[in-house]
Amino acid sequence: MKRLLLAAAMIAMAGCSTTAPGAAPAAQAAMTMPTITIYHLENRRSERIVWLMEELGMPYTLVFKRGDLAGSMAEIRKVNPGMPVAPTVTIGDQVVTESGAIIETILNRYAPGKLTPAMASMDYANHMMWMHHAEGSLAGRVIADYRVWMIKPPTERSRLVDSEAEYQFAEDYLAKHPWFGGAEFSAADIMMVFPLNFGMALNVVDKTQFPHINAWKAKIEARPAYQRMLAKARPDGMVGALPALPAHAPSGPRPGQQ
Repeated sequence: MKRLLLAAAMIAMAGCSTTAPGAAPAAQAAMTMPTITIYHLENRRSERIVWLMEELGMPYTLVFKRGDLAGSMAEIRKVNPGMPVAPTVTIGDQVVTESGAIIETILNRYAPGKLTPAMASMDYANHMMWMHHAEGSLAGRVIADYRVWMIKPPTERSRLVDSEAEYQFAEDYLAKHPWFGGAEFSAADIMMVFPLNFGMALNVVDKTQFPHINAWKAKIEARPAYQRMLAKARPDGMVGALPALPAHAPSGPRPGQQ
């Protein structure tokens, strides 16, 4: 009899802990958020974290020397001497770098379900792709092209993947989706703004060739949280902006094109 009761209890417990097929997992509870301090350089990637916090409506402390990039960097070195980069963020007592990692940590710990498509949705994988594509492929390519072209301007585009191909990839996606997160604005859009702005502002690509990116940028710039970020993180406009290229390279044929 005791064995029968024990077996029944085990079956009941298993039934309680098993998720029915197709059922969505329970939402993770938000952790208590510690003090978040953003160490910032004006007109740099650290704007992403300020913008994120403004979108979430969460408190943070912003540290930088207005109009003084060297002074701002000195503040970063105080807390992160081994890797003085922007953004450097302290989450409680922990120092964290890399804007994508910072954004995902804040969202996953303190704002689960915010600015991220549902994991079971078709949009989730695209959101994650653009979250990582922003720095993993796009930013590196655009910055490398800019630096090389400043040394020796090219006479034609690379036949392989260069900045223009990267922009066309984003353009084609935005022709079918309103946001990089899919149907809704997400943290992927926050990640993509910096590298797309970089290439267009510095003439690495011809910005007139990408109407869907330009339309997306207009929606981004109209967001109240983005405007609040600009007022706090870029109060004097562009600080320490790099010189634009005198002319972008002309487009050329790519593999598979005539």
